[in-house]
Amino acid sequence: MADSPTNLIQTKKHKPIDSTRMTVLFSVMLVTASGNTAMQSILPTIGTQLNIPDFWVSAAFSWSALLWVYTAPKWARMSDHRGRKALMHLGMIGFTSSFALAGLALFLGLQGWYNALWTFIFFAFFRSLYGGLGSAAPPAVQAYVAARTARQDRTKALSLISSSFGLGTIVGPAIAPLLILPFFGLSSPMFAFAAIGVVVMVALALKLPNDDPGFEAKGVITSEPYSSAPSSNSLKDDDDHDENPEQAASPPELPPRLRWNDARIKPWLITGIMGGNAHAIVLGVMGFLVLDRLGLRGDPATGIEMTGIVLMAGAAATLLAQWGLIPLLQMGPRSSVLWGMLLAAIGCLVVGVSDGLYGIIIGFAISSLGFGLFRPGFTAGASLAVKRSEQNGVAGIVASVNGVAFIASPALGVLLYTYGGALPFWLALTMCVFIFGWGFKTLQIDETHLNSN
Repeated sequence: MADSPTNLIQTKKHKPIDSTRMTVLFSVMLVTASGNTAMQSILPTIGTQLNIPDFWVSAAFSWSALLWVYTAPKWARMSDHRGRKALMHLGMIGFTSSFALAGLALFLGLQGWYNALWTFIFFAFFRSLYGGLGSAAPPAVQAYVAARTARQDRTKALSLISSSFGLGTIVGPAIAPLLILPFFGLSSPMFAFAAIGVVVMVALALKLPNDDPGFEAKGVITSEPYSSAPSSNSLKDDDDHDENPEQAASPPELPPRLRWNDARIKPWLITGIMGGNAHAIVLGVMGFLVLDRLGLRGDPATGIEMTGIVLMAGAAATLLAQWGLIPLLQMGPRSSVLWGMLLAAIGCLVVGVSDGLYGIIIGFAISSLGFGLFRPGFTAGASLAVKRSEQNGVAGIVASVNGVAFIASPALGVLLYTYGGALPFWLALTMCVFIFGWGFKTLQIDETHLNSN
């Protein structure tokens, strides 16, 4: 007897993703994260070589971040219409072209083809390709996994994919000094990651089958690994489809557009914006602080190496939080946010008063451990507050919130650092303490989210 339409739908919906395809999806997220953190480790030194004020080096990222905030929700919502593979391919085109052209702009500027001002104007322009197009890839990867993974395996699969982004934050600073080649100089890592992006695009085209956008992603789409299981409310949509074949056979209806002021997610978004800005301030300043406090402005190679070590320590602490502490302690969204803000405040204090490499590493690692707890808490809190059918919408909003923090805060942090020394760390510390107090009174207790399954 031939398979009925319902059986075909259920079979396709729950067909597991094999290891080859999962490797391709993992690579998309890994390359994106490692490329961006590698660029963060080399850009302060490049700015110093071009005699560009630190503020303008940091501000070069703002336009890209603004585009990310605007486009991420649109790409996330579009993935159900255009197909997730197509959106991943678009995102990798944005990443690869951005790195290649931005690297070329920096290379020609360092060679003296045009002055420092035009160098960073060109860099900011080409960087915007990543903000506008690159933002299509992460939501599409997460939605692809969610749509093709059975419910009992979905949390594990999404955590694996999301953790690739965290792993990339370690890989990028670690290999950036190794990618500096004699001819291309400090811009070499940009070209290297553009080439790697091309390889990932080829693998994406050859190894990942086209997906039918008629099958809507119902997974809990988060941008960070998180241990908490979905609530019964968030699982309701899939339960209904699994138990009602006639409903499963009909095309899925798009849910109403999720609004930023939706009462269910508003407290989590406020938390995410405040904490994200505190994190962005710290990240924006670290590269310049390492160069200054260690006296490395005149030593580009050592400057990149020391900056990479500090960023790697922070990334490792972030992974410790997300791969170790959250699953081990079974922390819910609220407890993750509160403990995260407390640790981040302590870390900001340590960095603010440290003059040597050891103190900077310890302080940044503690703050990163805190932010590593905070960000999954905010992400999961927002995700668990809405239904399964609204996960694409909330994923896009969360991606926008993450981007909002990088529009002005890094440049603001560098400006405060230029004229006030440790002032940005005191500001970030104050913001973390405020979120701790506000979140303690406002955020729903974890038992509300985890009362079933």
